[in-house]
Amino acid sequence: MSLLKEFKAFAMKGNIVDLAVAVIIGTAFGKIVTALTDTIIMPIISLLMGKGGVSELSVTIGNTVFPIGGFLQAVIDFILVAFVLFMIIKAMNRVMVKKEEAPAAPAPPSEEVLLLREIRDNLKK
Repeated sequence: MSLLKEFKAFAMKGNIVDLAVAVIIGTAFGKIVTALTDTIIMPIISLLMGKGGVSELSVTIGNTVFPIGGFLQAVIDFILVAFVLFMIIKAMNRVMVKKEEAPAAPAPPSEEVLLLREIRDNLKK
């Protein structure tokens, strides 16, 4: 098999295509969350803190300045992404459980139960 045919067979496997779609959607979703964080959440936090913004936060120890604001913003982005993904997966699981919980027909009674019912009915006569 030629190298091109092998590559085509590899690239067209279902898992590879699914992974590529997931990466593209994940990247777009990450941009949405970053925009939400930058334009809505961080300004609210800045208002509450009374500073220019979270990205300007820093800690000074001795003569060394540690700019931790960017890290805090990345942590907030991560928490938002993780929370939204959790909610999406939770909703998907709920839908999948509802599909699986279709009411099954009750099992027919066993021969012993049928025999006991017949005996009961005969005793009532």
